[in-house]
Amino acid sequence: MKVKGMLVGIVAVAMAASACGGGGGSGNKSKVFTYAITEPEHLTPGNTNDAQGLTVDSALFDTLMTLDPNGKPVPEEAASINTSDQKVWTIKIKPGLTFHNGEPVTAQSYIDAWNATANSSNAWGNGYYLGSIDGYADLNPDKGKPKVDKMKGLKAVDPQTLQVTLSQPFSQFPYVLSFIGTAPMPKAAFTDLKAYEQKPIGNGPFMMDGSWEHNKQIKVKKFPGYKGPRPAKSEGVTFKEYAGRDAAYTDLRAGKVDFDNQIPAAKAPEAKRLLGDRLITVPSGTMDFLEFPLYDPAFKNPDLRKAISMAIDRQAIVNAVYNGTFKPMASLLAPIVPGYRANACGTACTYNPQQAKQLFDKAGGYKGTLHLVFSNADATYEQWMTDVANQLKQNLGITDIKFDKVQVSDYLTKLSDHKAAGPYRSNWTMDYPSPEDYLTPRCAKPTRSGYNGDACEALIMKGNAAKTPEEGQQYYQQAEDMVLKDMPITPLWNWQDQLGASSHVGDIHSDPYVYPLVHLDQVTVK
Repeated sequence: MKVKGMLVGIVAVAMAASACGGGGGSGNKSKVFTYAITEPEHLTPGNTNDAQGLTVDSALFDTLMTLDPNGKPVPEEAASINTSDQKVWTIKIKPGLTFHNGEPVTAQSYIDAWNATANSSNAWGNGYYLGSIDGYADLNPDKGKPKVDKMKGLKAVDPQTLQVTLSQPFSQFPYVLSFIGTAPMPKAAFTDLKAYEQKPIGNGPFMMDGSWEHNKQIKVKKFPGYKGPRPAKSEGVTFKEYAGRDAAYTDLRAGKVDFDNQIPAAKAPEAKRLLGDRLITVPSGTMDFLEFPLYDPAFKNPDLRKAISMAIDRQAIVNAVYNGTFKPMASLLAPIVPGYRANACGTACTYNPQQAKQLFDKAGGYKGTLHLVFSNADATYEQWMTDVANQLKQNLGITDIKFDKVQVSDYLTKLSDHKAAGPYRSNWTMDYPSPEDYLTPRCAKPTRSGYNGDACEALIMKGNAAKTPEEGQQYYQQAEDMVLKDMPITPLWNWQDQLGASSHVGDIHSDPYVYPLVHLDQVTVK
């Protein structure tokens, strides 16, 4: 079972890039539009798992599958995908597709990219997405470097036919193939991977227009040789890099950038007044949680964890901190994920201070200093933790509460190393719209919380082995019920993204299943 560790949202606003001034607003008469981002971490698809890099890569790369408006996987570069047992998958690739350098896209293009991504020697961030492929373990030994450089589960039957053998049945595999991290790479990339990162050669509707200008911009232009299903309607996109959300929003207001999908929640009412129908609220797959360190004996009692959950007024915090733009949640899944149930958590996630105090007393209360742990990536984290602290003081009588604010660069390591001194902010940004994507990191070892999720993982495995994703839903829902009953983690709220657009662009098709929140290929320039 693969173990995931990506928290895209936590690093999205913690960059130190400087804003690039001018260009791309209503005064730009070219057929190029601008999109606000912060400095990406990477652009090589197998190593790109931050929202900024994935936004750029969505313009540069196509994948075997994509997601339809309902979030279901459908072919993109694949002509067909078939399996009789959810374990051996045969994928036919459409003929005539090429990379930006003219090299044909073949089965070997995917094999080469996936072997490089999965190889622990490269330490690329998206290797775990390929953890279901037979031979992944050989490229990720417990100790030392791998002794092989290829996964035995990958086979090019012919130039346009890729056969993938998994280590066990996995009905969600087509979802994985829709993730940009599984995009193919040309042979030219492997002559100099460091140089490739600065000017990726992709297979999507846009190609690089010059090299990556760090802390300034990334320019892409329409790929004239594109033969895929999403040809670009504009001449290109300039991804303008900003230090943070406020600077990008200021330029959106001034008409100096055409798209901004990270409008600060505090600015949402103002943005609505200024932009009108050019401010689009897009449902998000991102969730915030409060997770408990079960490795600390003080949090072993589930009644204590449930008491804390029930003492939190989620709606009041959302209103105060996020201007009501986020949605309080009682599920581990985001609403845009098939299998979502609005009240899966039931009373344990319902604000009830009286019952919370009864459970708290039954559990023996909490002795000593209660530490609340979060990163410094966003000022709102401390704001809502302050509200949580005040509610726990008022509703449970916990008077000694201390904040542990951690540098964002150290935060995930602290959690993975089981060094959090108390309940901590946990975040999950959807990789693909499947319950498995949300549940596996809660149950599969090693869990950050220290939760023993063996029984939960067994249910996930049954869902994975089901004949279809739909048939697997019953097992995923049982797994979610188990986690919520044990409550190593409690859901707080679901993000709602605010996408602002200038009057310079048209044909804006928003979509929660793409990282830019809008289909870049369909955008037109006025």
